[in-house]
Amino acid sequence: MTAANHTPIPELFVSPEAASALKDEAGNMPSWDLTQRQACDLELLMNGGFNPLKGFLTEADYNSVVNDMRLADGTLWPMPITLDVSESFAEGIEPGTDIALRDQEGVILAVMSVTDKWIPNKKLEAERVFGAGHDDLAHPAINYLHNSAGKVYLGGPVKGLQPQIHYDFRGRRNTPNELRAMFKKLGWRKVVVFQTRNPLHRAHQELTFRAAREAQANLMIHPVVGMTKPGDVDHFTRVRCYEAVLDKYPQATTTLSLLNLAMRMAGPREAVWHGIIRRNHGATHFIVGRDHAGPGKNSQGVDFYGPYDAQELFRKHEDEIGVKMVDFKHMVYVQERAQYEPADEIEEGVTVLNISGTELRRRLREGLEIPEWFSFPEVVKELRRNSPPRAQQGFTVFFTGLSGSGKSTIANALMVKLMEMGGRPVTLLDGDVVRKHLSSELGFSKEHRDINIKRIGYVASEITKNGGIAICAPIAPYTATRRAVREMVEAGGAFVEIHVATPLEECERRDRKGLYKLAREGKIKEFTGISDPYEEPKAPELRVDTTDIDVDNAAHQVLLKLEQMGLIGLR
Repeated sequence: MTAANHTPIPELFVSPEAASALKDEAGNMPSWDLTQRQACDLELLMNGGFNPLKGFLTEADYNSVVNDMRLADGTLWPMPITLDVSESFAEGIEPGTDIALRDQEGVILAVMSVTDKWIPNKKLEAERVFGAGHDDLAHPAINYLHNSAGKVYLGGPVKGLQPQIHYDFRGRRNTPNELRAMFKKLGWRKVVVFQTRNPLHRAHQELTFRAAREAQANLMIHPVVGMTKPGDVDHFTRVRCYEAVLDKYPQATTTLSLLNLAMRMAGPREAVWHGIIRRNHGATHFIVGRDHAGPGKNSQGVDFYGPYDAQELFRKHEDEIGVKMVDFKHMVYVQERAQYEPADEIEEGVTVLNISGTELRRRLREGLEIPEWFSFPEVVKELRRNSPPRAQQGFTVFFTGLSGSGKSTIANALMVKLMEMGGRPVTLLDGDVVRKHLSSELGFSKEHRDINIKRIGYVASEITKNGGIAICAPIAPYTATRRAVREMVEAGGAFVEIHVATPLEECERRDRKGLYKLAREGKIKEFTGISDPYEEPKAPELRVDTTDIDVDNAAHQVLLKLEQMGLIGLR
Protein backbone atom coordinates (compact mmCIF):
# COMPACT_ATOMS: atom_id res chain seq x y z
CA MET A 1 0.00 0.00 0.00
CA THR A 2 3.01 2.28 0.07
CA ALA A 3 3.49 2.59 -3.69
CA ALA A 4 1.12 2.69 -6.63
CA ASN A 5 0.74 -0.49 -8.67
CA HIS A 6 1.26 0.49 -12.30
CA THR A 7 0.75 -3.03 -13.68
CA PRO A 8 -2.25 -3.20 -16.06
CA ILE A 9 -5.33 -4.95 -14.69
CA PRO A 10 -7.55 -7.37 -16.67
CA GLU A 11 -10.25 -5.89 -18.89
CA LEU A 12 -13.20 -7.84 -20.32
CA PHE A 13 -12.93 -6.62 -23.91
CA VAL A 14 -12.43 -9.23 -26.63
CA SER A 15 -10.19 -8.71 -29.66
CA PRO A 16 -11.48 -6.55 -32.55
CA GLU A 17 -11.86 -9.68 -34.67
CA ALA A 18 -13.88 -11.48 -32.00
CA ALA A 19 -15.96 -8.36 -31.42
CA SER A 20 -16.81 -8.15 -35.12
CA ALA A 21 -17.88 -11.81 -35.16
CA LEU A 22 -20.00 -11.42 -32.02
CA LYS A 23 -21.72 -8.34 -33.48
CA ASP A 24 -22.75 -10.44 -36.45
CA GLU A 25 -24.04 -13.22 -34.18
CA ALA A 26 -25.86 -10.76 -31.91
CA GLY A 27 -28.60 -10.28 -34.49
CA ASN A 28 -29.93 -13.72 -33.51
CA MET A 29 -29.57 -13.20 -29.77
CA PRO A 30 -32.17 -11.87 -27.32
CA SER A 31 -31.35 -8.21 -26.64
CA TRP A 32 -31.60 -6.34 -23.36
CA ASP A 33 -31.58 -2.53 -23.36
CA LEU A 34 -29.57 -1.49 -20.32
CA THR A 35 -30.94 0.91 -17.75
CA GLN A 36 -28.73 3.84 -16.78
CA ARG A 37 -27.52 2.02 -13.69
CA GLN A 38 -26.77 -1.18 -15.60
CA ALA A 39 -24.89 0.78 -18.25
CA CYS A 40 -22.67 2.33 -15.56
CA ASP A 41 -22.07 -1.10 -14.02
CA LEU A 42 -21.23 -2.65 -17.39
CA GLU A 43 -18.71 0.08 -18.20
CA LEU A 44 -16.78 -0.57 -14.98
CA LEU A 45 -17.02 -4.33 -15.45
CA MET A 46 -15.54 -4.10 -18.94
CA ASN A 47 -12.72 -1.62 -18.21
CA GLY A 48 -11.56 -3.36 -15.02
CA GLY A 49 -12.99 -0.86 -12.54
CA PHE A 50 -14.89 -3.74 -10.90
CA ASN A 51 -11.96 -6.19 -11.01
CA PRO A 52 -12.01 -9.10 -10.04
CA LEU A 53 -15.58 -9.43 -11.35
CA LYS A 54 -15.84 -11.10 -14.77
CA GLY A 55 -19.50 -10.28 -15.29
CA PHE A 56 -22.76 -9.84 -13.44
CA LEU A 57 -22.89 -11.89 -10.24
CA THR A 58 -24.05 -15.49 -10.26
CA GLU A 59 -26.64 -16.56 -7.70
CA ALA A 60 -23.96 -18.09 -5.45
CA ASP A 61 -21.83 -14.94 -5.59
CA TYR A 62 -24.90 -12.76 -5.05
CA ASN A 63 -25.99 -14.66 -1.93
CA SER A 64 -22.47 -14.59 -0.54
CA VAL A 65 -22.08 -10.84 -1.20
CA VAL A 66 -25.45 -10.02 0.36
CA ASN A 67 -24.78 -12.05 3.50
CA ASP A 68 -21.01 -11.83 3.96
CA MET A 69 -19.61 -9.04 1.73
CA ARG A 70 -17.59 -11.65 -0.14
CA LEU A 71 -17.75 -13.52 -3.41
CA ALA A 72 -18.32 -17.26 -3.20
CA ASP A 73 -14.54 -17.83 -3.38
CA GLY A 74 -13.99 -15.60 -0.32
CA THR A 75 -12.77 -12.45 -2.13
CA LEU A 76 -13.87 -9.22 -0.48
CA TRP A 77 -16.66 -7.59 -2.51
CA PRO A 78 -19.44 -5.70 -0.70
CA MET A 79 -21.93 -4.69 -3.42
CA PRO A 80 -24.25 -6.93 -5.47
CA ILE A 81 -23.69 -6.15 -9.17
CA THR A 82 -26.65 -7.80 -10.84
CA LEU A 83 -28.52 -7.63 -14.13
CA ASP A 84 -32.15 -7.20 -13.12
CA VAL A 85 -34.66 -7.85 -15.91
CA SER A 86 -38.42 -8.01 -16.35
CA GLU A 87 -40.34 -11.25 -15.92
CA SER A 88 -41.45 -11.15 -19.55
CA PHE A 89 -37.84 -10.93 -20.81
CA ALA A 90 -36.67 -13.61 -18.37
CA GLU A 91 -39.29 -16.10 -19.59
CA GLY A 92 -37.33 -16.75 -22.76
CA ILE A 93 -33.89 -16.87 -21.11
CA GLU A 94 -32.37 -20.03 -19.68
CA PRO A 95 -28.82 -20.78 -18.49
CA GLY A 96 -26.66 -21.30 -21.55
CA THR A 97 -28.29 -18.44 -23.47
CA ASP A 98 -26.17 -15.59 -24.81
CA ILE A 99 -27.82 -12.16 -24.70
CA ALA A 100 -26.80 -8.91 -26.35
CA LEU A 101 -26.47 -5.98 -23.95
CA ARG A 102 -27.31 -2.70 -25.68
CA ASP A 103 -27.40 0.96 -24.72
CA GLN A 104 -30.57 3.03 -24.93
CA GLU A 105 -29.90 3.75 -28.61
CA GLY A 106 -29.64 0.06 -29.45
CA VAL A 107 -25.85 -0.04 -29.84
CA ILE A 108 -24.45 -3.38 -28.73
CA LEU A 109 -21.82 -3.02 -25.99
CA ALA A 110 -21.32 -6.58 -24.77
CA VAL A 111 -22.52 -10.17 -24.90
CA MET A 112 -23.43 -11.91 -21.65
CA SER A 113 -23.44 -15.70 -21.33
CA VAL A 114 -26.21 -16.40 -18.85
CA THR A 115 -25.28 -19.02 -16.27
CA ASP A 116 -27.85 -18.21 -13.57
CA LYS A 117 -31.46 -17.01 -13.40
CA TRP A 118 -33.24 -16.48 -10.10
CA ILE A 119 -35.81 -14.43 -8.22
CA PRO A 120 -33.97 -12.60 -5.44
CA ASN A 121 -35.15 -11.95 -1.90
CA LYS A 122 -35.21 -8.17 -2.20
CA LYS A 123 -36.26 -7.70 1.42
CA LEU A 124 -33.13 -9.52 2.56
CA GLU A 125 -30.96 -7.61 0.07
CA ALA A 126 -32.30 -4.29 1.38
CA GLU A 127 -31.73 -5.23 5.02
CA ARG A 128 -28.28 -6.78 4.62
CA VAL A 129 -26.73 -4.45 2.04
CA PHE A 130 -28.27 -1.15 3.06
CA GLY A 131 -28.73 -1.81 6.76
CA ALA A 132 -32.23 -0.38 6.77
CA GLY A 133 -35.85 -1.46 6.91
CA HIS A 134 -36.70 -3.34 3.74
CA ASP A 135 -39.56 -0.99 2.92
CA ASP A 136 -38.07 2.43 3.76
CA LEU A 137 -38.38 4.14 0.40
CA ALA A 138 -36.53 7.22 1.67
CA HIS A 139 -33.37 5.26 0.78
CA PRO A 140 -32.90 5.67 -3.00
CA ALA A 141 -31.45 2.18 -3.46
CA ILE A 142 -34.31 0.53 -1.55
CA ASN A 143 -36.76 2.55 -3.60
CA TYR A 144 -34.95 1.35 -6.74
CA LEU A 145 -35.05 -2.27 -5.57
CA HIS A 146 -38.78 -2.32 -4.96
CA ASN A 147 -40.08 0.06 -7.63
CA SER A 148 -37.60 0.12 -10.53
CA ALA A 149 -35.51 -3.06 -10.54
CA GLY A 150 -36.72 -6.05 -12.52
CA LYS A 151 -38.06 -9.02 -10.57
CA VAL A 152 -35.60 -11.51 -12.04
CA TYR A 153 -31.79 -11.45 -11.81
CA LEU A 154 -29.49 -12.86 -14.47
CA GLY A 155 -25.83 -13.69 -13.84
CA GLY A 156 -22.90 -14.71 -15.98
CA PRO A 157 -19.64 -13.59 -17.60
CA VAL A 158 -19.48 -10.65 -19.98
CA LYS A 159 -17.54 -10.22 -23.21
CA GLY A 160 -17.02 -6.53 -23.96
CA LEU A 161 -17.33 -5.54 -27.62
CA GLN A 162 -16.92 -1.79 -27.39
CA PRO A 163 -16.92 0.87 -24.65
CA GLN A 164 -19.84 3.15 -24.09
CA ILE A 165 -19.34 6.50 -25.88
CA HIS A 166 -19.44 9.68 -23.80
CA TYR A 167 -19.59 12.95 -25.68
CA ASP A 168 -18.96 15.17 -22.65
CA PHE A 169 -15.59 15.88 -21.00
CA ARG A 170 -13.90 13.11 -23.00
CA GLY A 171 -10.45 14.29 -22.00
CA ARG A 172 -11.37 13.83 -18.33
CA ARG A 173 -12.63 10.26 -18.62
CA ASN A 174 -9.95 7.64 -17.95
CA THR A 175 -10.06 3.87 -17.63
CA PRO A 176 -8.20 2.24 -14.72
CA ASN A 177 -5.36 1.21 -17.00
CA GLU A 178 -5.09 4.68 -18.54
CA LEU A 179 -4.68 6.16 -15.07
CA ARG A 180 -2.15 3.52 -14.04
CA ALA A 181 -0.12 4.27 -17.17
CA MET A 182 -0.34 8.02 -16.52
CA PHE A 183 0.81 7.65 -12.92
CA LYS A 184 3.73 5.53 -14.09
CA LYS A 185 4.69 8.08 -16.75
CA LEU A 186 4.51 10.97 -14.24
CA GLY A 187 6.38 9.04 -11.56
CA TRP A 188 3.51 9.24 -9.07
CA ARG A 189 4.26 6.56 -6.47
CA LYS A 190 1.53 7.60 -4.03
CA VAL A 191 -1.88 8.86 -5.08
CA VAL A 192 -4.57 10.16 -2.72
CA VAL A 193 -8.08 10.01 -4.20
CA PHE A 194 -10.89 12.32 -3.19
CA GLN A 195 -14.37 11.25 -4.28
CA THR A 196 -17.20 13.74 -4.34
CA ARG A 197 -20.71 14.17 -5.74
CA ASN A 198 -20.81 17.86 -4.79
CA PRO A 199 -19.03 20.99 -6.03
CA LEU A 200 -15.66 21.79 -4.43
CA HIS A 201 -15.45 24.81 -2.14
CA ARG A 202 -12.52 26.27 -0.19
CA ALA A 203 -12.88 23.83 2.72
CA HIS A 204 -12.64 20.86 0.34
CA GLN A 205 -9.62 22.33 -1.40
CA GLU A 206 -7.88 22.81 1.95
CA LEU A 207 -8.86 19.33 3.11
CA THR A 208 -7.58 17.58 -0.01
CA PHE A 209 -4.38 19.63 -0.15
CA ARG A 210 -3.57 18.77 3.48
CA ALA A 211 -4.39 15.09 2.95
CA ALA A 212 -2.01 14.82 -0.01
CA ARG A 213 0.72 16.75 1.81
CA GLU A 214 0.49 14.59 4.95
CA ALA A 215 0.62 11.39 2.89
CA GLN A 216 3.48 12.83 0.79
CA ALA A 217 1.39 11.92 -2.24
CA ASN A 218 -0.13 13.39 -5.36
CA LEU A 219 -3.85 14.08 -5.49
CA MET A 220 -6.56 12.86 -7.84
CA ILE A 221 -10.03 14.39 -7.63
CA HIS A 222 -12.27 11.54 -8.80
CA PRO A 223 -15.91 12.67 -8.78
CA VAL A 224 -18.82 10.42 -9.67
CA VAL A 225 -20.58 11.48 -12.86
CA GLY A 226 -22.80 8.44 -13.37
CA MET A 227 -25.68 8.23 -10.90
CA THR A 228 -25.57 9.97 -7.54
CA LYS A 229 -28.25 10.99 -5.05
CA PRO A 230 -31.49 12.36 -6.54
CA GLY A 231 -31.44 16.14 -6.30
CA ASP A 232 -27.65 16.52 -6.60
CA VAL A 233 -26.16 19.24 -8.79
CA ASP A 234 -25.88 17.91 -12.35
CA HIS A 235 -22.45 16.62 -13.30
CA PHE A 236 -21.98 19.13 -16.14
CA THR A 237 -22.07 21.99 -13.66
CA ARG A 238 -19.96 20.12 -11.12
CA VAL A 239 -17.20 19.28 -13.59
CA ARG A 240 -16.94 22.93 -14.65
CA CYS A 241 -16.61 23.77 -10.95
CA TYR A 242 -13.85 21.16 -10.47
CA GLU A 243 -11.93 22.48 -13.46
CA ALA A 244 -12.14 25.99 -12.01
CA VAL A 245 -10.52 24.79 -8.77
CA LEU A 246 -7.64 22.81 -10.29
CA ASP A 247 -5.34 25.81 -10.60
CA LYS A 248 -5.73 26.47 -6.85
CA TYR A 249 -3.42 23.52 -6.17
CA PRO A 250 0.38 23.63 -6.60
CA GLN A 251 1.29 23.06 -10.24
CA ALA A 252 1.64 19.45 -11.46
CA THR A 253 0.50 17.94 -8.13
CA THR A 254 -3.17 17.29 -8.87
CA THR A 255 -5.29 15.73 -11.60
CA LEU A 256 -9.00 15.38 -12.28
CA SER A 257 -10.64 12.25 -13.66
CA LEU A 258 -14.32 11.35 -13.92
CA LEU A 259 -15.85 8.10 -12.72
CA ASN A 260 -19.00 6.81 -14.44
CA LEU A 261 -20.26 4.98 -11.36
CA ALA A 262 -23.85 4.32 -10.30
CA MET A 263 -23.74 4.99 -6.57
CA ARG A 264 -26.03 3.03 -4.24
CA MET A 265 -25.65 5.40 -1.24
CA ALA A 266 -24.94 2.33 0.90
CA GLY A 267 -22.75 4.04 3.51
CA PRO A 268 -20.23 1.63 5.10
CA ARG A 269 -20.42 -1.04 2.40
CA GLU A 270 -20.19 1.61 -0.27
CA ALA A 271 -17.01 3.03 1.30
CA VAL A 272 -15.33 -0.38 1.06
CA TRP A 273 -16.60 -0.75 -2.53
CA HIS A 274 -15.26 2.68 -3.48
CA GLY A 275 -11.89 1.76 -2.00
CA ILE A 276 -11.65 -1.39 -4.14
CA ILE A 277 -12.63 0.60 -7.24
CA ARG A 278 -9.91 3.20 -6.49
CA ARG A 279 -7.32 0.46 -5.98
CA ASN A 280 -8.17 -0.73 -9.48
CA HIS A 281 -7.64 2.83 -10.72
CA GLY A 282 -4.12 2.92 -9.26
CA ALA A 283 -4.72 4.79 -5.98
CA THR A 284 -2.79 4.15 -2.80
CA HIS A 285 -4.84 6.34 -0.43
CA PHE A 286 -8.56 7.14 -0.24
CA ILE A 287 -10.27 9.89 1.74
CA VAL A 288 -13.23 8.48 3.70
CA GLY A 289 -15.68 10.61 5.66
CA ARG A 290 -17.70 9.77 8.77
CA ASP A 291 -20.87 9.49 6.67
CA HIS A 292 -19.30 8.42 3.37
CA ALA A 293 -21.93 7.78 0.66
CA GLY A 294 -24.80 8.04 3.11
CA PRO A 295 -28.32 8.77 1.79
CA GLY A 296 -29.21 11.15 4.63
CA LYS A 297 -32.33 10.75 6.76
CA ASN A 298 -34.73 7.82 6.81
CA SER A 299 -38.50 8.24 6.81
CA GLN A 300 -38.40 8.87 10.59
CA GLY A 301 -35.91 11.72 10.18
CA VAL A 302 -32.95 9.73 11.57
CA ASP A 303 -29.66 9.13 9.73
CA PHE A 304 -29.57 5.75 8.00
CA TYR A 305 -26.02 5.15 9.17
CA GLY A 306 -24.25 6.18 12.34
CA PRO A 307 -21.25 8.54 12.41
CA TYR A 308 -17.93 6.86 11.62
CA ASP A 309 -19.58 3.55 10.54
CA ALA A 310 -18.03 3.87 7.08
CA GLN A 311 -14.57 4.62 8.48
CA GLU A 312 -14.75 1.73 10.94
CA LEU A 313 -15.71 -0.80 8.27
CA PHE A 314 -13.04 0.50 5.90
CA ARG A 315 -10.33 0.25 8.58
CA LYS A 316 -11.44 -3.31 9.37
CA HIS A 317 -10.81 -4.36 5.76
CA GLU A 318 -8.04 -1.91 4.86
CA ASP A 319 -5.41 -4.57 4.11
CA GLU A 320 -7.74 -6.54 1.84
CA ILE A 321 -8.91 -3.41 0.07
CA GLY A 322 -5.28 -2.56 -0.68
CA VAL A 323 -5.74 1.18 -0.17
CA LYS A 324 -4.90 3.20 2.94
CA MET A 325 -7.73 5.22 4.44
CA VAL A 326 -7.26 8.95 4.98
CA ASP A 327 -9.59 10.53 7.52
CA PHE A 328 -11.90 13.18 6.07
CA LYS A 329 -11.26 16.09 8.42
CA HIS A 330 -14.11 18.54 8.83
CA MET A 331 -12.57 21.93 7.97
CA VAL A 332 -13.92 25.21 9.34
CA TYR A 333 -12.95 28.82 8.74
CA VAL A 334 -11.34 30.62 11.70
CA GLN A 335 -12.14 34.30 11.33
CA GLU A 336 -9.31 35.62 13.52
CA ARG A 337 -6.66 33.76 11.51
CA ALA A 338 -8.46 34.03 8.15
CA GLN A 339 -7.79 30.39 7.30
CA TYR A 340 -9.32 26.93 7.33
CA GLU A 341 -8.38 24.50 10.09
CA PRO A 342 -9.57 21.05 11.23
CA ALA A 343 -12.61 21.46 13.48
CA ASP A 344 -11.22 19.08 16.11
CA GLU A 345 -8.06 21.22 16.50
CA ILE A 346 -9.79 24.55 17.18
CA GLU A 347 -9.32 26.04 20.64
CA GLU A 348 -12.14 27.72 22.53
CA GLY A 349 -12.76 31.41 22.12
CA VAL A 350 -12.15 31.78 18.39
CA THR A 351 -14.82 32.69 15.86
CA VAL A 352 -15.69 29.78 13.59
CA LEU A 353 -17.58 30.46 10.36
CA ASN A 354 -19.34 27.85 8.26
CA ILE A 355 -22.14 27.58 5.72
CA SER A 356 -24.09 24.33 5.52
CA GLY A 357 -25.21 22.76 2.28
CA THR A 358 -28.79 23.71 3.09
CA GLU A 359 -27.78 27.34 3.71
CA LEU A 360 -25.78 27.43 0.47
CA ARG A 361 -28.78 26.21 -1.50
CA ARG A 362 -30.97 28.83 0.20
CA ARG A 363 -28.55 31.61 -0.73
CA LEU A 364 -28.38 30.44 -4.32
CA ARG A 365 -32.14 30.08 -4.48
CA GLU A 366 -32.74 33.57 -3.10
CA GLY A 367 -29.85 35.26 -4.92
CA LEU A 368 -28.02 36.15 -1.68
CA GLU A 369 -24.29 36.75 -1.22
CA ILE A 370 -21.92 33.81 -0.88
CA PRO A 371 -18.76 35.04 0.87
CA GLU A 372 -15.34 34.50 -0.70
CA TRP A 373 -14.04 32.80 2.45
CA PHE A 374 -16.54 30.00 1.74
CA SER A 375 -16.06 29.38 -1.97
CA PHE A 376 -14.15 30.48 -5.03
CA PRO A 377 -15.75 33.16 -7.22
CA GLU A 378 -15.38 30.90 -10.26
CA VAL A 379 -17.35 28.13 -8.51
CA VAL A 380 -20.08 30.50 -7.32
CA LYS A 381 -20.42 31.85 -10.86
CA GLU A 382 -21.01 28.33 -12.24
CA LEU A 383 -23.50 27.49 -9.50
CA ARG A 384 -25.45 30.68 -10.12
CA ARG A 385 -25.60 29.86 -13.84
CA ASN A 386 -27.09 26.49 -12.98
CA SER A 387 -29.25 27.64 -10.08
CA PRO A 388 -30.80 31.06 -10.70
CA PRO A 389 -33.02 32.58 -8.00
CA ARG A 390 -36.05 30.39 -7.45
CA ALA A 391 -38.45 32.98 -8.86
CA GLN A 392 -36.69 32.48 -12.22
CA GLN A 393 -36.65 28.67 -12.16
CA GLY A 394 -39.12 26.27 -13.65
CA PHE A 395 -41.29 24.18 -11.34
CA THR A 396 -44.05 21.58 -11.32
CA VAL A 397 -47.32 21.74 -9.40
CA PHE A 398 -48.57 18.17 -9.03
CA PHE A 399 -52.19 17.74 -7.94
CA THR A 400 -53.19 14.30 -6.65
CA GLY A 401 -56.52 13.10 -5.30
CA LEU A 402 -59.59 10.98 -5.94
CA SER A 403 -61.68 11.26 -9.06
CA GLY A 404 -64.08 14.15 -8.56
CA SER A 405 -62.01 15.78 -5.83
CA GLY A 406 -61.57 18.98 -7.84
CA LYS A 407 -58.01 18.51 -9.11
CA SER A 408 -58.63 19.47 -12.72
CA THR A 409 -60.84 22.44 -11.84
CA ILE A 410 -58.24 23.91 -9.46
CA ALA A 411 -55.47 23.17 -11.95
CA ASN A 412 -57.29 25.06 -14.68
CA ALA A 413 -57.89 28.03 -12.37
CA LEU A 414 -54.24 28.01 -11.29
CA MET A 415 -53.06 27.90 -14.90
CA VAL A 416 -55.12 31.00 -15.75
CA LYS A 417 -53.85 32.90 -12.70
CA LEU A 418 -50.21 32.05 -13.50
CA MET A 419 -50.65 33.02 -17.16
CA GLU A 420 -52.19 36.30 -16.02
CA MET A 421 -49.05 36.97 -13.96
CA GLY A 422 -46.78 36.15 -16.93
CA GLY A 423 -43.02 35.62 -16.92
CA ARG A 424 -42.87 31.88 -17.65
CA PRO A 425 -44.71 29.56 -20.03
CA VAL A 426 -47.38 27.43 -18.31
CA THR A 427 -48.42 23.94 -19.45
CA LEU A 428 -51.36 21.98 -18.03
CA LEU A 429 -50.98 18.18 -18.09
CA ASP A 430 -54.49 17.10 -17.11
CA GLY A 431 -55.07 13.41 -16.50
CA ASP A 432 -57.84 12.98 -19.06
CA VAL A 433 -56.05 15.02 -21.74
CA VAL A 434 -52.80 13.09 -21.25
CA ARG A 435 -54.74 9.83 -21.51
CA LYS A 436 -56.06 10.97 -24.89
CA HIS A 437 -52.79 12.21 -26.42
CA LEU A 438 -49.88 10.50 -24.60
CA SER A 439 -51.33 7.27 -23.22
CA SER A 440 -54.21 6.32 -25.47
CA GLU A 441 -53.01 2.71 -25.71
CA LEU A 442 -52.89 2.20 -21.94
CA GLY A 443 -55.55 0.59 -19.78
CA PHE A 444 -56.19 1.10 -16.07
CA SER A 445 -54.20 -1.73 -14.48
CA LYS A 446 -51.72 -0.73 -11.80
CA GLU A 447 -48.85 -1.22 -14.25
CA HIS A 448 -50.49 0.96 -16.91
CA ARG A 449 -51.44 3.64 -14.42
CA ASP A 450 -47.84 3.78 -13.23
CA ILE A 451 -46.62 4.11 -16.82
CA ASN A 452 -49.10 6.92 -17.44
CA ILE A 453 -48.01 8.88 -14.35
CA LYS A 454 -44.33 8.43 -15.19
CA ARG A 455 -44.97 9.77 -18.69
CA ILE A 456 -46.61 12.81 -17.15
CA GLY A 457 -43.64 13.15 -14.80
CA TYR A 458 -41.15 12.94 -17.63
CA VAL A 459 -42.89 15.67 -19.63
CA ALA A 460 -43.20 17.82 -16.50
CA SER A 461 -39.49 17.35 -15.73
CA GLU A 462 -38.53 18.54 -19.22
CA ILE A 463 -40.79 21.60 -18.91
CA THR A 464 -39.35 22.35 -15.47
CA LYS A 465 -35.74 21.85 -16.57
CA ASN A 466 -36.25 24.38 -19.33
CA GLY A 467 -37.66 27.08 -17.08
CA GLY A 468 -41.39 26.55 -17.61
CA ILE A 469 -44.24 25.76 -15.23
CA ALA A 470 -45.93 22.36 -15.47
CA ILE A 471 -49.29 21.78 -13.80
CA CYS A 472 -50.28 18.12 -13.49
CA ALA A 473 -53.66 16.82 -12.36
CA PRO A 474 -53.79 13.00 -12.44
CA ILE A 475 -55.23 10.78 -9.70
CA ALA A 476 -51.73 9.30 -9.07
CA PRO A 477 -52.83 6.91 -6.32
CA TYR A 478 -49.50 5.26 -5.50
CA THR A 479 -46.82 6.72 -3.21
CA ALA A 480 -43.87 5.09 -4.98
CA THR A 481 -44.90 6.44 -8.39
CA ARG A 482 -45.37 9.96 -7.04
CA ARG A 483 -41.92 9.70 -5.45
CA ALA A 484 -40.42 8.67 -8.80
CA VAL A 485 -42.03 11.70 -10.47
CA ARG A 486 -40.73 13.98 -7.72
CA GLU A 487 -37.20 12.71 -8.27
CA MET A 488 -37.45 13.29 -12.03
CA VAL A 489 -38.71 16.83 -11.59
CA GLU A 490 -36.39 17.84 -8.76
CA ALA A 491 -33.39 17.16 -10.97
CA GLY A 492 -34.33 20.39 -12.77
CA GLY A 493 -36.44 22.47 -10.40
CA ALA A 494 -39.02 22.47 -7.63
CA PHE A 495 -41.78 19.91 -7.18
CA VAL A 496 -44.89 21.08 -5.34
CA GLU A 497 -47.27 18.28 -4.39
CA ILE A 498 -50.87 19.35 -3.72
CA HIS A 499 -53.13 16.74 -2.15
CA VAL A 500 -56.72 17.58 -3.01
CA ALA A 501 -58.07 15.82 0.06
CA THR A 502 -61.79 15.95 -0.68
CA PRO A 503 -63.37 12.92 1.10
CA LEU A 504 -64.59 9.93 -0.89
CA GLU A 505 -68.19 10.55 0.17
CA GLU A 506 -68.13 14.04 -1.33
CA CYS A 507 -66.39 12.87 -4.52
CA GLU A 508 -68.97 10.12 -4.93
CA ARG A 509 -71.83 12.55 -4.28
CA ARG A 510 -70.58 14.75 -7.11
CA ASP A 511 -69.86 11.87 -9.53
CA ARG A 512 -70.08 14.17 -12.54
CA LYS A 513 -68.93 11.43 -14.93
CA GLY A 514 -70.99 8.62 -13.36
CA LEU A 515 -67.85 6.59 -12.75
CA TYR A 516 -68.44 5.82 -9.07
CA LYS A 517 -71.88 4.39 -9.90
CA LEU A 518 -70.35 2.11 -12.51
CA ALA A 519 -67.58 1.09 -10.09
CA ARG A 520 -70.11 0.26 -7.37
CA GLU A 521 -71.98 -1.89 -9.88
CA GLY A 522 -68.76 -3.72 -10.72
CA LYS A 523 -68.73 -2.46 -14.29
CA ILE A 524 -65.35 -0.68 -13.80
CA LYS A 525 -62.59 -2.79 -12.33
CA GLU A 526 -59.72 -1.44 -10.20
CA PHE A 527 -61.38 1.94 -9.62
CA THR A 528 -59.43 4.14 -7.20
CA GLY A 529 -61.22 4.59 -3.89
CA ILE A 530 -63.68 1.74 -4.51
CA SER A 531 -61.93 -1.43 -5.68
CA ASP A 532 -58.36 -0.11 -5.70
CA PRO A 533 -56.58 1.82 -2.92
CA TYR A 534 -55.58 5.47 -2.89
CA GLU A 535 -52.37 5.99 -0.88
CA GLU A 536 -52.65 9.45 0.64
CA PRO A 537 -49.50 11.62 0.56
CA LYS A 538 -47.93 11.77 4.01
CA ALA A 539 -46.21 15.14 3.62
CA PRO A 540 -47.45 17.11 0.62
CA GLU A 541 -46.44 20.74 0.26
CA LEU A 542 -50.14 21.63 0.61
CA ARG A 543 -53.39 19.83 1.41
CA VAL A 544 -56.70 21.26 0.15
CA ASP A 545 -60.25 20.00 0.81
CA THR A 546 -62.76 21.42 -1.68
CA THR A 547 -65.85 20.33 0.26
CA ASP A 548 -66.56 23.78 1.67
CA ILE A 549 -64.42 26.17 -0.41
CA ASP A 550 -64.78 27.40 -3.96
CA VAL A 551 -62.31 26.95 -6.77
CA ASP A 552 -60.95 30.49 -6.61
CA ASN A 553 -60.14 30.11 -2.91
CA ALA A 554 -58.40 26.77 -3.48
CA ALA A 555 -56.34 28.15 -6.35
CA HIS A 556 -55.38 31.15 -4.23
CA GLN A 557 -54.14 28.83 -1.47
CA VAL A 558 -51.84 27.22 -4.02
CA LEU A 559 -50.58 30.63 -5.18
CA LEU A 560 -49.79 31.60 -1.59
CA LYS A 561 -47.84 28.36 -1.13
CA LEU A 562 -45.86 29.04 -4.33
CA GLU A 563 -45.07 32.55 -3.08
CA GLN A 564 -44.03 31.19 0.32
CA MET A 565 -41.63 28.82 -1.44
CA GLY A 566 -40.13 31.71 -3.42
CA LEU A 567 -41.32 30.35 -6.76
CA ILE A 568 -43.47 33.34 -7.66
CA GLY A 569 -43.90 36.92 -6.49
CA LEU A 570 -47.45 38.07 -5.93
CA ARG A 571 -48.20 41.67 -6.82
